[in-house]
Amino acid sequence: MAHPIEELIASADAAIVREDFDALVDLYSEDAVLVVKPGVNVAGRPSILKAFEAIAEYFNHSVQVRQAGMVVLESGDTALVLARTVVSAARFPSVTRNATYVFRRDSGGRWRCAIDNSYGHELLAAAEHG
Repeated sequence: MAHPIEELIASADAAIVREDFDALVDLYSEDAVLVVKPGVNVAGRPSILKAFEAIAEYFNHSVQVRQAGMVVLESGDTALVLARTVVSAARFPSVTRNATYVFRRDSGGRWRCAIDNSYGHELLAAAEHG
């Protein structure tokens, strides 16, 4: 049986593909952080919404995203997700990223993404060269 967070991530992927960004940002905590690209982060639902709208525009509304493997490590109300995320778009090569996500369970028992880092450890290399 899949972990509930795996189902949330599948819902998020589907929302990205169909550009339902209101449904997407509802999966994030109020103070969530999204890594837009190495060195560029946004925080909070309104900023995350704007970032996804800009990403869709940049990729000419053709972004496709799916997971090709995932491990969820849960402790209390916190979960670390290690995922192999495949991202593609028209006229852009498909890229596989070793993503890292952090989820927190809110007071109502619902899991929400607190940190969305689809670049994973690539941030370390960017920090070393930046």
